[in-house]
Amino acid sequence: MSILIIEAFYGGSHKQLVDLLQEELGDCVLYTLPAKKWHWRARTSALYFSQTIPISEHYRTLFASSVLNLTELAALRPDLGKLKTILYFHENQLIYPVKKCQERDFQYGYNQILSCLVADVVVFNSVFNMESFLTSIGKFMKLIPDHRPKDLESIIRPKCQVIYFPIRFPDVSRFMPKHKTTHLKKMLSLKGNGGTVLSMALPFQPEQRDSEGLLKNSNSECDAHCGLDTARREYLGNSLRQESDLKKSTSPENSSSRRGENKQNLTVNPCATLGGDANQQRLLHIVWPHRWLEAVYCGCYPLCPKDLVYPEIFPAEYLYSTPEQLSKRLQNFCKRPDIIRKHLYKGEIAPFSWAALHGKFRSLLTTEPREDL
Repeated sequence: MSILIIEAFYGGSHKQLVDLLQEELGDCVLYTLPAKKWHWRARTSALYFSQTIPISEHYRTLFASSVLNLTELAALRPDLGKLKTILYFHENQLIYPVKKCQERDFQYGYNQILSCLVADVVVFNSVFNMESFLTSIGKFMKLIPDHRPKDLESIIRPKCQVIYFPIRFPDVSRFMPKHKTTHLKKMLSLKGNGGTVLSMALPFQPEQRDSEGLLKNSNSECDAHCGLDTARREYLGNSLRQESDLKKSTSPENSSSRRGENKQNLTVNPCATLGGDANQQRLLHIVWPHRWLEAVYCGCYPLCPKDLVYPEIFPAEYLYSTPEQLSKRLQNFCKRPDIIRKHLYKGEIAPFSWAALHGKFRSLLTTEPREDL
């Protein structure tokens, strides 16, 4: 096994990525820790892995998420420090939301900066993630009271690149209306690749639990609100049934209790299109999916804040700037549900598929090792 993959937080998207790499690239060995107690994983996993991973002359590349303190691991295991090291950022601790700034929080962002200095290649899952990290380094290091290190951004930036999180899309044609299925096939056909991308993206993979779960939720007579908690379900149910309720929910007397929900990330589920004209009167359903690039693929209409990574992924017509804009869009959709049910997504999906990205990951992980190995 020439590729050593280390995941200190083996769950969610972290698990999905490394499982995909191990399965598709083949020449990999994977060492993990369960996805719980994130702060302890970030602080202590390097020591654990230094004692757990056996010494091997076959390793050539080390791939790890930024949860791992790569600096500590390289110091504790010089043999691993000599490998080509790749650090993948799902998120970054320099801008990750915290309740309040405390001195103890400094260590997590600082550890990520140190890991970047040690790594040979630093990969981010979006341009937003990369730029927000790099441009925050200077301000972040000013938290050090004196004798601050300099020019860290200029040292780290040349190592950085963006490779989007790869998705192995399942076959959703069994519940998608025909016009959306046809449009989906067109979106997945990249220029110059013809049917190759489509054939690699559409076959359903049983191990894709996240995607399969989304499909089941969407396909259950379209009656479930797909993960909404009770309060939101009641609020949205009323909002979708009567326009006056929606206006009432945004009135001044209710605004103070909903300030934390000013920027909602929504997709409108169009799967009620299955039954023809009779279904045009059915209610629309709003979901809060954790997996956007999958939700849109399954036919949902994205409605996202014009902030964070969303402008990088979605065209402008799917973004809103204020709660008032969100409210108005939802009201219009309630009045004309056919707009959603007939809509064909105007953005791109194919660039986020494993079919499009596997070559980049393969090149990244299988290039020649250092000459001193």
